[in-house]
Amino acid sequence: MRNSPFTVVVLISGNGSNLQSLINRKISDKGTSYEIAAVISNKLNAHGLKRAKAANIPTLVIDHTRHSTREDFDAELIKEIDLFSPSLIVLAGFMRILTTSFVNHFKERLINIHPSLLPLYPGTNTHQRALDAGDRQHGVSVHYVTDQLDGGPIIAHASVCISPQDDAKSLSEKVLANEHLLYPEVVNWFAQGRVRLEKHRVHLDNKILPPNGFTFERAPKSI
Repeated sequence: MRNSPFTVVVLISGNGSNLQSLINRKISDKGTSYEIAAVISNKLNAHGLKRAKAANIPTLVIDHTRHSTREDFDAELIKEIDLFSPSLIVLAGFMRILTTSFVNHFKERLINIHPSLLPLYPGTNTHQRALDAGDRQHGVSVHYVTDQLDGGPIIAHASVCISPQDDAKSLSEKVLANEHLLYPEVVNWFAQGRVRLEKHRVHLDNKILPPNGFTFERAPKSI
């Protein structure tokens, strides 16, 4: 267990429902070990900023359109994040491809949630791609961020069944419900010092996890 505060900076671009799940977990479970130090968005109108303000969490907007290059934007983002000295940076619907310099600066402190059972379907439009492939299972993965798009070591995943009646919308709703349970749980693992990365392999409670990470048969409140 950690004695010092475990602070998290959350990066968003839009609705912020996964941010809300992190906030809700903190409110509902007094045993939750993380603190959200700030929420940063690249879009001024991101609804997640309102969620953060409602929870009295500091917010900041860094408009990527005001930067001539991706490198310039990431350099400012690094500078602002570092002011909070976070233990972990959590991508929660942050719709930017990050530069290698950004990823390396926060190496092993940067995680993302992706709506597929990685390594299947990196990138976008994952729900329709799963349907088009005739998959029977779909889901969500939490992974370390590297300079490979959605290709970092996987920490955990949760699966949902695809029914014949599902379309992309209904499937996305199933996956999102699991995201909202899984992401706060994984962030809390980090806060409790239970997760580490060694030689590109994820360890949970000092046990090496399989390549697809910890499997949630269901996404519980705690393990």
